[in-house]
Amino acid sequence: MSAITKKELTDRVADKAQTTRSTTKAIVQCFLDQIVVALAKGNRLEFRDFGVFESHECAARTAQNPKTLERIHVPAKRAVKFKMGRFMKQKLNSRTVKT
Repeated sequence: MSAITKKELTDRVADKAQTTRSTTKAIVQCFLDQIVVALAKGNRLEFRDFGVFESHECAARTAQNPKTLERIHVPAKRAVKFKMGRFMKQKLNSRTVKT
């Protein structure tokens, strides 16, 4: 299994859409920026058949350093959850993958 970088994704989209790589790179970056902005505002992003992104609050807690057994306070933070949609579930669970 290998990782797909943003550059590789941009190249694939540019080839598929028959657009320039620079234009596609700007569009992909703008799309990703808007996802971050929406999640930072606490909005839920729902892409039909693909999935849903939601931000949620993780409560503050006390953790322990396993080496020194020292207890430390971990402050509350926000995290992102992703729930995959129907189309993604089907593709991930099928034997063949088409691009």
